[in-house]
Amino acid sequence: MPEVMFSGADGRLEGRYQPSRNGDDAPVAVILHPHPQQGGDMDNKVVHTLFHVFARRGFSVLRFNFRGVGRSQGTCDGGAGELSDAASALDWLQQMNTGARLFWVAGFSFGAWIGMQLLMRRPELNGFVAVAPPANQHDFTFLAPCPSSGLILHGDRDPEVPHDASSRLAGRLDGQGNVRVDFRLIKGADHGFLDHLEPMARTVDGYLAERVSQPEPAR
Repeated sequence: MPEVMFSGADGRLEGRYQPSRNGDDAPVAVILHPHPQQGGDMDNKVVHTLFHVFARRGFSVLRFNFRGVGRSQGTCDGGAGELSDAASALDWLQQMNTGARLFWVAGFSFGAWIGMQLLMRRPELNGFVAVAPPANQHDFTFLAPCPSSGLILHGDRDPEVPHDASSRLAGRLDGQGNVRVDFRLIKGADHGFLDHLEPMARTVDGYLAERVSQPEPAR
């Protein structure tokens, strides 16, 4: 997959990009990684898994390092700057895929929190996947109402973020207008989904199959 560099508000950002082979109107997705100050980067195993699930579903997909991570320029900002980075990544994806009509965001942990904020600022986003959103650590009340349907999933043995916090978040968001927010629990999974990446991938893939039926052609 090509390594890419694109402009952000605080300097150049490093990413990995997989274009779809389904044509100019293929859906696009940006994948957001966990907190930089807790070792999060675009090569995190959950992020890497999400990236490939979306690619196999026919998306043009980008994962990237937030500011100050890897070769990305700038300094970790704790939220606001990373949200700006995510918006820059979506801008870049749109420039690379001018015929796209479906736009998704997916994030893990801190990246899920940033992704949900991006939903509120970019009305063109059609769907989301939030893996282990830190609903016990960050305020999600900005989702009033949630503008897009999506999937929240969590491990039932997560010691950092109790799955009940995500379940309550999903329950609060589901049914606001025409929005549907599904909640799925991965049995036996901890916060990092150690030894449970495969069931996580199957769950996300099944959800995408219901929402966007456009698998990648066989190579």
